[in-house]
Parts: sequence; C-alpha cells; structure tokens
Amino acid sequence: MPDFGSALYLGLRHPSATLGAWDALTLGRPAGSADPPGSRALAAGLARLAGTGAATLLPSTLHLFFDLLALLGTQRIVLLLDDACYPVARWGAEQAAARGTPLQSFPHGSASGALRAATAAARAGRRPVLVADGWFAGGGTAPPLRAYADIARRFDGYLVLDDTQAFGLFGHAPGGGAPYGAGGGGSLPLHGLAGPHVVLGASLAKAFGAPCAVLAGDADLVRRFEAGSATRRHSSPPSVAAIRAGLGALRLNRTHGEALRARLWGLVALWRDGLARHGLAARGGSFPVQTLELAPRVDGVRLHQLLRGAGIETVLQRDDGRATVSFLFRADHGGADIERAVTALAACLRRPGSTTSARLEAL
Repeated sequence: MPDFGSALYLGLRHPSATLGAWDALTLGRPAGSADPPGSRALAAGLARLAGTGAATLLPSTLHLFFDLLALLGTQRIVLLLDDACYPVARWGAEQAAARGTPLQSFPHGSASGALRAATAAARAGRRPVLVADGWFAGGGTAPPLRAYADIARRFDGYLVLDDTQAFGLFGHAPGGGAPYGAGGGGSLPLHGLAGPHVVLGASLAKAFGAPCAVLAGDADLVRRFEAGSATRRHSSPPSVAAIRAGLGALRLNRTHGEALRARLWGLVALWRDGLARHGLAARGGSFPVQTLELAPRVDGVRLHQLLRGAGIETVLQRDDGRATVSFLFRADHGGADIERAVTALAACLRRPGSTTSARLEAL
C-alpha cells in the first residue's frame, strides 16, 4: 500500500543494523548530569548545518519550546505569535504566559502587524520575541522571515523559529533543480538569517528521521539555555539510538542529501503534473506536503476513506473547519507510486458517494 501519510521526507529510516552497538540505551540520568554519547558531536554538526554558533539537543520540540520560552520569559519581554504558528510552539508560549509573560498574536505573515505589536511592546518597556514557523506547510509558503528578523533586531528582541518542516530540506542558494536551496540547514541559510537575535528550534523526526529536537542559535544563549533548562535538569535526554540516528542522518546528508532532495522535488513535480492532467489542483508548491483543493461539495472524509479502500494512505486534515486530504511525499517513493496515487484519486472522485454531486467537475 503506497503510504502518503508519513513525513519522513528524505526517506531516512535508520534500521537497527545501521545504528551500531551501545552499552546502554539511556544513562538513567538527566542531560544536566551527563550528556549521552554522541550528543555533543551531533549538536555541533547541526549547528554547522544551520549556520549558528552552537546547538543543543532535546527529546522533543515540546520540551524545547517549554524551556526556551520560559527562559526568555524571565526577561522583560512580550511574546508575539504569528497566527499560523504550529501548536507545539504555541503551547510553550501559553505555558510562559501562565507564568506572567505577556502574550499576543498577529495575523499570519503580516510584517506590518508584527511591527505594530513590537513597537507597542517597546513603548511599554518590553522586548519583543516573535514566534513563527519557518515554513507554513498548510499553505506551502514561508512567512516574511527576514522582515520578522529585522523587527527582532531593531527592538533588541528575538525571532524564534519552529523550523521542523524546513530543516533537512532547505538550504543555501536556491536555483536550478533545487527550489529551496542546498545543504539541508533549513530556513536560516535559505533566507540568509544569522545573529544573536535569531533562534531555531526543530524536530529531526521529519526529513532526518531521528526522534529528537535541536535548539540552535547564539552560543551565549545556548549556554544559558543549558544552564537553566528544566528538561535538562529533570528529564531524560534523547536516547543513544536517537542520537546515533541523527549522526547517521548527517552523514547521509553529506553524501546523498542533494540527490535525495532533487528526487523529492522531482516526485512532487510529477504529482502536480498528474493532477493537472485530470483537472485537479493542490496547495503546497514544490513542498512535499500537498493538500487537495476541494470544492465545498466534496466530502473530504469520504474521499479519505475511499482512497484508503483503494490502497492509498493519506492524511485527513481540517482546513477552515472543512475536511480535506493531504498527500505527503518522500524521496523513497517511486514514479509508479505517484501514478497510482493520481489514478486512484481521480477514480475515487468519480465514484458515487465521494461528493454530493458524484462528479469530478465538483472540484
């Protein structure tokens, strides 16, 4: 069954035989007491990839954003969230707000809205901390990150990015067959962002297939984070297996990353060409998350069920309160998988009961 529900974008799976042997899966102590073997090497490699001064590992982005925004909340700041911010970073902001840090939202992608909120914060004697996703997978776009970073720098604040979608896929100098650049360092190199006012958080569980997270930024901030992190003090760090998987992902990225990304972009282009042949469309551009554009008369839940019955796994999502269907593409898909998905989709849309009109023209 072709699986278009997995976000392992580069197809990196790290079977046990590739991870080597270890004496213990976990040390039985928090990272604040002792770092697991390989964690410092992995963090250093991820910092180089993102182009930051330092990095540190966390078990997940939930741990990361809870600790990071709590740390920043000890300063006189206001948290300013892009409306489309992914829930995990939002949960961290809400936890900081419960401790007394002011929290506001501004319209998604609105640099002018962010500037107004940051200006008001500065007048109140507070530094703005803008929190946003590096890439909005739901719409296939990036917010104006350079404008956000300029606002953070202007008011001596921070831009905090959840770069989970982009990390491992984006990089330097987009062009040619690489629509989002080369290297895999994410949104910072793609947009030319650097400096002590920019902080990146990302899960490695998507493009790199390793179940852990990285916080990357200015070396002084990372040191302060490690010293004050409640997660590092009270929770287990990433397992040795997860760290080995991360190190393996870095090695594969160096040797095969560009080929894997080029294959991925080619598969997405093949998919979009196939949709066009059938008069269909999806949001997402060249990004591997492709969300069908369904007319109001199309029953997204029923379509998801019909595709599963046809042997095609997809993701059922909500878009402005309506059910819709997303296809997630990976570099280990084949051209035959794409053709089968397009053919099955067109057939399901023509099948009675898939839409209230039971016609493909309903899209």
